Amino acid sequence: MSSNNIISVIDIGTTKIVALVGKKEENGTFSILGLGHVESRGVTRGNVLNIIETVKSIKTAVEIAEKQAGTTISEVYVGIAGQNIECIVNADYLNRNKSEEEISQEELDYFIKSQENISLKPGQQILQVIPKHFEIDGEVVENPVGCIGKRLDAKFHLIIGLTQNINSIKRCIANAGLRLKKIILEPIASAKAVLHPEEIEAGVAMIDIGGGTSDLAIYHKNMLVHTAVIPFGGNVVTSDIEKAFGLTNKDAERLKIAYGKALPEKNDSEEVVVIESKIQGREKKEIDLNNISNIIQARVEEILGFINQQIMLADGKKHIGIGIVLTGGGSLLKNMPQLTSYCTAFESRIGYPLVHINQNSQKLMNNPQYATAIGLLILGSEEENKKTIEKKTEIKQEEKATISVTDDFEEVI
Repeated sequence: MSSNNIISVIDIGTTKIVALVGKKEENGTFSILGLGHVESRGVTRGNVLNIIETVKSIKTAVEIAEKQAGTTISEVYVGIAGQNIECIVNADYLNRNKSEEEISQEELDYFIKSQENISLKPGQQILQVIPKHFEIDGEVVENPVGCIGKRLDAKFHLIIGLTQNINSIKRCIANAGLRLKKIILEPIASAKAVLHPEEIEAGVAMIDIGGGTSDLAIYHKNMLVHTAVIPFGGNVVTSDIEKAFGLTNKDAERLKIAYGKALPEKNDSEEVVVIESKIQGREKKEIDLNNISNIIQARVEEILGFINQQIMLADGKKHIGIGIVLTGGGSLLKNMPQLTSYCTAFESRIGYPLVHINQNSQKLMNNPQYATAIGLLILGSEEENKKTIEKKTEIKQEEKATISVTDDFEEVI
């Protein structure tokens, strides 16, 4: 569904599946019409492993969103992450025959489209091509459209995924009775939802800590500089608590959410949490809050270590001017910004996905775990606008061609 400025999206995560229906208002913000949030089954570290279970979760989430929105969802934009996503930079150039003419949007689109023809490893395919850097005859430009010159040089950010994983997502959407409009990289979607334009201009790193993966997107001067998907998220923290204290996975998750801290606090050693087992015959457990925090800190530091490697790989000191924005469910751990700043040496804040949300819907969406879904909504709307503009351009060109033929015919007569 994408008519009347209404967009539908699905975020297929490791721990949750979210179906979202939103409408773009005249002021450019989005109103949320329907939200379906259910437990995810069949997904591991961002990759669909069990199609049947995943389809069931998608259908349930869609039904909830449809009921709230009072409409039927038929077509959707979907996010992808997963540990097998690869991002590379490809440099290319275009020698222009008509160097005195301005570069048109059509010419630039053709150049970007040509990047999909590069050689890849067997079993891979390009999901998305994102321009990273442009130069015209050696001069750096932000947008080459409207410029003149002989040679256009560019660097492109290529998002590459495994064909098998991409096909699994396509199959899940089709089996759920929906039409897939486009697959979008989740770190880019999350960044769209939580970053302010000033941050994207100054240079910022967005870290989305989900259940199965932690996603990174670095921006500088309104360009995407680097992306990465780390195959660890909140689930490994829960697993560590489960093993350390002999708890069930559900009890460990509840303990993490209710008492978890990324950094211990002074009074933690004096406080004890009592966990009553729901299994008959098992004794209750008394757990020191300081021990919980130490376990969480060790694992989070490891995840941030992997992220820090990616930041250094992207020359982060050069590109990140304003700091780090944390989002996703994992960002809600108490003291998470402080630990992130300590491990990365960058100022950090929590990113709530409210930048583009209508005031009436902000209370519903005031949670970092919805960053990806809201970002998909925004990017889906941009895709629809782009298609509308392209369609209008085609109609105008057809009208011009018709007028030209008519004029030529009249001259012959």
